[in-house]
Amino acid sequence: MATVQPAPGLTSQDSPRTVINDFSIVAATANGSGSQTANLTLIRALFRMGIPVNGKNLFPSNISGLPTWFTIRLNKDGYTARRDEYEILVAMNPETRDEDIQKLASGGLCLYPDNARLKQPRTDISYYPLPTAALARQFVPDDPKLRGYTENMVYVGALAELLGIEMTEIEAALRQQLKGKAKAVALNFSVVQAGAEFIRSSGATNARYRVERMDGTAGKIMIEGNAAAGMGVVFGGASVVAWYPITPSTSVIDNVTAYASKYRTDPATYITTCAIVQAEDELAAIGMVIGAGWAGARAMTATSGPGISLMAELVGLGYFAEVPAVIWDIQRMGPSTGLPTRVSQGDVLKTYFLSHGDTRHICLLPGNMAECFEFGTTAFDLAETFQTPVFVLSDLDLGMNLWMTEPFRYPEQPLQRGKVLSAEQVAAMGGFSRYRDVDGDGVGYRTLPGTDHPLAAYFTRGTGHNESAGYSERPEDWESNLRRLAHKHDSARPVAPQPIAQITPDAQIGIISYGSNDPAVVEACAKLSEGGHKVSYLRVRALPLSDAVRNFVEQHPHLYVVENNADGQMASLIQLDLPDQAARIVSIHHCDGLPLTAQWITNAILEQER
Repeated sequence: MATVQPAPGLTSQDSPRTVINDFSIVAATANGSGSQTANLTLIRALFRMGIPVNGKNLFPSNISGLPTWFTIRLNKDGYTARRDEYEILVAMNPETRDEDIQKLASGGLCLYPDNARLKQPRTDISYYPLPTAALARQFVPDDPKLRGYTENMVYVGALAELLGIEMTEIEAALRQQLKGKAKAVALNFSVVQAGAEFIRSSGATNARYRVERMDGTAGKIMIEGNAAAGMGVVFGGASVVAWYPITPSTSVIDNVTAYASKYRTDPATYITTCAIVQAEDELAAIGMVIGAGWAGARAMTATSGPGISLMAELVGLGYFAEVPAVIWDIQRMGPSTGLPTRVSQGDVLKTYFLSHGDTRHICLLPGNMAECFEFGTTAFDLAETFQTPVFVLSDLDLGMNLWMTEPFRYPEQPLQRGKVLSAEQVAAMGGFSRYRDVDGDGVGYRTLPGTDHPLAAYFTRGTGHNESAGYSERPEDWESNLRRLAHKHDSARPVAPQPIAQITPDAQIGIISYGSNDPAVVEACAKLSEGGHKVSYLRVRALPLSDAVRNFVEQHPHLYVVENNADGQMASLIQLDLPDQAARIVSIHHCDGLPLTAQWITNAILEQER
C-alpha cells in the first residue's frame, strides 16, 4: 500500500499554522476524463458547509484528452476572484503533472495516482499518492470507461478526509449533481468512502489546511452566468430566439430552452410560447431577430466575438431602421478564432460602434449573477424603449463558471414596450411620422405590422430617409436624422443601469472597472486599503456612460481603468467621452486568457503610484 510522503518541516507536529477556509484547490485532469462530477461535488459540498467558494474551469476548446484545470477558491471573507497561486493540487494528468507541481505553493499538498512517476519531487510540499486505479477497479471491475471516470471520486474522498469536508454534504452534493439517480449516487459515494478510508488507514495526516462549517452561504444559491441569463431572458418576455452554436454562448440558449419549456408553456396545449430556432449561421440568426423585432416580438440571440463580426451589417440596419433587438455576447479571447475557451473583454469597442460608421449602441455590462438575470428583462425594455439593438456583454468567466448569489427576484414591473401606437391612437392622431422626434428624446413612434388602419403603414429602410420614412438623399435630412439618433443615444444615459460606486472620503485613488473584473477589483481595493491607500471604486454597468462617470473622475486625483483586454478599450471610451480629462486616465489592462487577480491589479496600481 502506498504511503504518504510529507515534506520535511511540514508535519502535523511542527506545521507553522493551520489555515482554515482560506486556500485554493486545483484539480488538474484531462478533458473527457469525467472529472466534472468529482469537481462539482467538491465545490457544492463546501458550499453546503457554509463556506464561500467559487469554481473556475479552464478547459481546452476541442480535443478530448487535452489538459483541463478546475480551481476551487475558498475564502472565509467571501472573496471569489482567481488567485495567482494554489495550495492543494490533485495531479491526475500525466502530461502536465510536473509543471503543475512546480506551481504549487510552498507548504502545499499534492495528491496524485500512486502509479505515477514524479520527475522532480519537491522537498517543501507534502505528497499523497492515491491508489485511484485499484480502488476504482474494486467497484467497477468490468467497464474500463466507467472505471476511468470513477477514479476521480477517489480524490474526492481523500480530500474530504484530509481537509475535513463533511461526508454527509459530499453525499448530498452527489445527489444534486447526479439528479438523484440512486445507482450512480451509490456507486460514486462508495468510491468516495474508499478514498477517505485509504487516507485514514495509511496514517496520512494534514494539519496545514482545513475546512470548518460556517454560515457564509446562508440563503444563497450557486449558478452559472449563462444559466442566470437564460432564466432572465425567459422571465423578460422573450418570444423569438434565433441562434447559432458558438463557445461560450451556447449554454445561454440551452438554458433559455430549458426554462421556457418549464415556465413558458400554454397550459391548454403544453406548447412553448417562445419560438426558439437554430439558424444556419450567425447572419441568419440576427436576420431572424431583426425581422421578429420589427414585427413586435421580444427577439434575442446569443453569440461570441466571431458571431458579432458576422452580424455587423444587420445590426447596423437595426440601428438605422430603429428596430428593437437583443444580442448577448459572451466574450472570449480573440483575435480571429483566438482561444475559444479563454476569457477576455475584447468586444467592448466593437459592439459599441458595430456596423460601418456613425453608430453607437446601448451595451449592458453585468458583473454578477443577479445582473445576468435582471439584464434579461432590462435589455428588452431598453431595446423597445429606444427602438434599437441592445448588447449584453457577459464573458466566459461569468457565463460558464459557478458563482454564489442571492436568489433572484421575480420581475414585478410591467414590460416596457415603448412607443407603439394602436389603430385607435393612429386614428386619433390623424396619422404619424415614423422618424419624427415628438417628445424631445429622439425616439419616434412606431406601429406594428398588421395594425388595422390605413395610416399605420410606413416603409422600413436602411437607406437615407426623412422623418416620414420617405427615401431621401437630401443632406439636411441625413444630418437631421443622425443628430436625432445621437440625441436618442444620449437619452439612454440616465435610463440605462447606472454605475455602482464605493466612495472613500478623501480618496486619492479612483478605480473604474466593469463586468467579471468586479471580484478582483473589490479584493484589490481591500489590499490597497490595508497598505494605507485610500481608494474609491466605480463599477460601470452600461454604455453610453452616465454623468456619474464624470463626477467620479473629477473627484479623484489618480484614475485607473482596470480591464481584461489588450488595448484598454473602456479607458479609450472614457477618454473619448471626457476629452478634457483624458490625460488623467490611466489604463490598467491585462489579457492572458485568464480572469484578473487582485494581486495583479494591486501591483499594477502600486507601480503607477511610485
